[in-house]
Amino acid sequence: MAGLFISLSTQAQKLELGASLGGMLYKGDVAPVLNPRFFSPGAGLFFRYNLSRSFSIRAAGAIGAFRAEDQISKDPLQQARNYSFRTNISEVSIDLEYNFLNYVSSPKATNWTPYVFGGIGLCRFKNDVIKAGGVVTYPLGIGVKYEIKRPWSIGLEFGTRFTRHDYLDGLADLTFGTALTKTTQSNPALYDSYTYTALTVSYTFYKIFCP
Repeated sequence: MAGLFISLSTQAQKLELGASLGGMLYKGDVAPVLNPRFFSPGAGLFFRYNLSRSFSIRAAGAIGAFRAEDQISKDPLQQARNYSFRTNISEVSIDLEYNFLNYVSSPKATNWTPYVFGGIGLCRFKNDVIKAGGVVTYPLGIGVKYEIKRPWSIGLEFGTRFTRHDYLDGLADLTFGTALTKTTQSNPALYDSYTYTALTVSYTFYKIFCP
């Protein structure tokens, strides 16, 4: 029984449950560069398993929205197109994290580290043009986490969700079957993407009770 308790305790110290709160930004035909003016709220939950001091696996989900409008641009073609949109999204992802510093699952350690992450996900979205859509995403980002008071940790994270599609803004779908001009068409070579910047808080399970 003692051996079982030690084994379960060791595993428990590798488990984290957390939440994130922040905002999303879109990048695509309507906003070729990230524009803080279009910042829209987002929130999520995540589960992290710390494989070692350097590597962690994280499963996460989030909901939010992003938007943009041509009239903000100084490009006369965008102003002539005069397109705007708001897309609501929900996403799930699996990421692999790499910690640059030793992040030790031990009550005696002072834990903090910058990290990078990458993975794969699925985004479900809808807007005024596309009522229900889904794309595969490829999350890539950076962050920093700090254990403020065991078992609680906080962090700051910035990540981009890349896609191989041009549908998140609805512009590509809107121009299907219409007489395309330079002012109405989207650029099929410019794939849509979006970012999620968030503050995180997590709880590490340092204790587990043996029945």
